[in-house]
Amino acid sequence: MRGSEQVSLDAVELPAVLDALADPVRLEVIRQLAAADGVVTGSFQVGVTMSTLSHHLKVLLASGIVRVTQEGRYRRCELRLAEVEHRFPGVLTAILAILCGTG
Repeated sequence: MRGSEQVSLDAVELPAVLDALADPVRLEVIRQLAAADGVVTGSFQVGVTMSTLSHHLKVLLASGIVRVTQEGRYRRCELRLAEVEHRFPGVLTAILAILCGTG
């Protein structure tokens, strides 16, 4: 991955978003992203290997839920909350409310 990577949400359909959110590891990743307002890709606290984490991040990237930007030697992962909410109102905020204990 180089530079900034993200897909156009116009090209993403709801089943792809829901499928990406159907995995416990990916749910934990988005919870951490929401709490930290972005995370360096190697800093996630999930109980999987780096190669497995990379797979999960690719799924989230392909679904439009996250963006990855290059910052020097590191890649920073950010949640595209406002953009996803604009395309699919209420979906991500409802899930985050449950994950973060506010729903």
